[in-house]
Amino acid sequence: MLNLIKISLVVLLFSACSSAAQKKDATPSVKSVKIDRNVKVVQNDTLETATLAGGCFWKMDACYQQLNGVTQLAVGYAGGTKVDPTYEEVSSDRTGHAETIQVIFNPKIVSYKEILNVFWDIHDATRYNREGNDVGADYRSAVFFHSPQQEATAQAVKDSLDKSGTYSHPLVTEITAFTNFYKAEAYHQDYYNLNPNEPYTSSVVREKVTHFEDLYKAKLKK
Repeated sequence: MLNLIKISLVVLLFSACSSAAQKKDATPSVKSVKIDRNVKVVQNDTLETATLAGGCFWKMDACYQQLNGVTQLAVGYAGGTKVDPTYEEVSSDRTGHAETIQVIFNPKIVSYKEILNVFWDIHDATRYNREGNDVGADYRSAVFFHSPQQEATAQAVKDSLDKSGTYSHPLVTEITAFTNFYKAEAYHQDYYNLNPNEPYTSSVVREKVTHFEDLYKAKLKK
C-alpha cells in the first residue's frame, strides 16, 4: 500500500504542466532574461511574429527568451474558438486552443527558418496531441503562420525534416493560418525562471532548456 502511495505521488509531481503549483513568489533563477511580454502581432521590415505551439508553453518560453534576435515573447492560447479563454478552460480540451508562444523577432538577426529549426529541435512533433507526458489537444504541435511566405517556409522546413530521416516517424505538426492569440495569465509568463524548484520545472523543463542551450550556444543572448 505504501509503495502505491509513493508511486501515485511521483506521477502527480511529474504530470503535465497544468498540474504544477501556481506560485508567484518563488526566487528567480540566474538565467532569467528581461524581455518585453506585451506582445502584439507585427510584420514589417524590422520585426516579424512567429506563433508556435509545441507542448507545455513553459518549455518553449524558457528556450526562446534566450535566443538572440528575440525582442518580445509571451505565452498564451491560440487556434481555438472561445474568446479570451482561461487556463482551466484550455486545459479541459473543450476550447480548441493550444498552449502557444508568440515570438517577436528581428529577422536580420535570426530568420524565420531558424526560429522553426529551434521549434522542431526542442519538442517531439511526431506524436499527435502529445509532447512527452503532456497529453491533449492543448499540447498539440502547430505552426500558426502570418503570411504566405511563412506558410511556404514552414511547409518546406517540415518536408525537408521528414525527408531527412531525422525523426523515426513523420512530423504531425499542423501548419495553419493564424486566427487568434490570447495572452495567458500573469503567473505563466517566465514560469521556468520564476519557479525553478517546482518538480516539473526543475526536471522536465530544465532538461529541454539544457538541450536547447547545448544545441544553440552560439546563438544565445550574451
